[in-house]
Amino acid sequence: MGKGNPFSFRRSSSSTTRRRKTTKKVGESPVEQLANTPSPSSPNNVATAKPTTAKPKKKAGGARLWMRFDRSGESELFECDKSTIIKRAGIPARDLRILGPIFSNSSNILAREKAMVVNLEYIKAIVTAEEVLLLDPLRQEVLPFVDQLRHQLSHKTNFSISGNRQLALRDTESNLSASGRWIPAPETSEGLQAELPFEFQVLEIALEVVCTYLDSSVADLERDAYPVLDELAKNVSTKNLERVRSLKSNLTRLLARVQKVRDELEHLLDDDEDMTQLYLTRKWLQNQQNEGLLGGVGSVSFSNGAHHLRRLSSVKSGGSMLTSANLNDVDVEDLEMLLEAYFMQLDGTRNKILSVREYIDDTEDYVNIQLDNQRNELIQLQLTLTIASFAVAFETLVAGLFGMNIPCDLYYIEGIFGPFVGAITLASIMLFVIVLGYARWKKLLGS
Repeated sequence: MGKGNPFSFRRSSSSTTRRRKTTKKVGESPVEQLANTPSPSSPNNVATAKPTTAKPKKKAGGARLWMRFDRSGESELFECDKSTIIKRAGIPARDLRILGPIFSNSSNILAREKAMVVNLEYIKAIVTAEEVLLLDPLRQEVLPFVDQLRHQLSHKTNFSISGNRQLALRDTESNLSASGRWIPAPETSEGLQAELPFEFQVLEIALEVVCTYLDSSVADLERDAYPVLDELAKNVSTKNLERVRSLKSNLTRLLARVQKVRDELEHLLDDDEDMTQLYLTRKWLQNQQNEGLLGGVGSVSFSNGAHHLRRLSSVKSGGSMLTSANLNDVDVEDLEMLLEAYFMQLDGTRNKILSVREYIDDTEDYVNIQLDNQRNELIQLQLTLTIASFAVAFETLVAGLFGMNIPCDLYYIEGIFGPFVGAITLASIMLFVIVLGYARWKKLLGS
């Protein structure tokens, strides 16, 4: 028993030490565990070092590449899953399905409480009053939109900073009365009146990029279509027909894409309520005003919000800031003018496609007329040969009758063969002429 106690004590001590080490390793972060792991190349671990291969870190399930743009044009790339985007933008999960690959060929502009979902061709973005979340920004088709968005947002930010300083001085001098009270005045700067909210600036850039892309596609189609159709009109061959078939299928797909974007803009133009919901900056500023008024934060944030509302408003009549904000709830003139401009551009692009399709239809009609004409010529030739065969058959019939072994007095007449054959041949020719003239009289043959 005396020897067993020290052995038992050492065993419990070693187990306690192992338990402490295990607890310490569990509490460490993965980065600390990696730092505390002895390197295989260290001198203390030469004998026990084993070659290991670093496993690449797996991407989180459902995570996709996004790019964030703020109002100043600054951007950042990050990977994020659906749940994080839903919480960040405040949109339902079904809107992310619209941005998925299943609806890649659709065009949608959806208004939500705090965001606007834009799905135009290859541009898939979520726009809020403060930022833009762009999906798959490294695609070849999306890169022009990324460059233009970064350039225009940074340019407009620099312009607005310099303009705000001048406007602040001008407003301070013109709107302060002699008694020192603030008198609201109507906006006199046309540049500031024409400035759009942040979400509409992004929407304008997206529509401009999409319309430019569709216009260039239509121009390429026109450049390839007319030579192919002219060649088909000159020479109807299998190769030319195959080229026209491929051209017509490309035209149909392009027309469907233009029509989807055009229909979406037309749907928004027909619904003022949807256009009102797209004013995200207006709703955001009004929420800030309400929170400031209810919480008694002060007049600084309220005056700044009212000043931005005056800049974003297209109402040219003066009045108080709250009255201007209430009027803006039903004012959709800025967005309506923006959508109408690109709607007309898309309508012109659609008309170009329809003109190419009409040219294709005209060429097909011309080719069909040519083929019908050739078919009619073949039918006329066949009818002429049939009449000639009938005349030759009559002469063959007479020759066959006299070729029978039947006694006849003509057999004994000297020199009758030549005149008889000539008479039969002449009769056959006369029969051919008579039948041919009858066919022409009935207009079965052309002149």
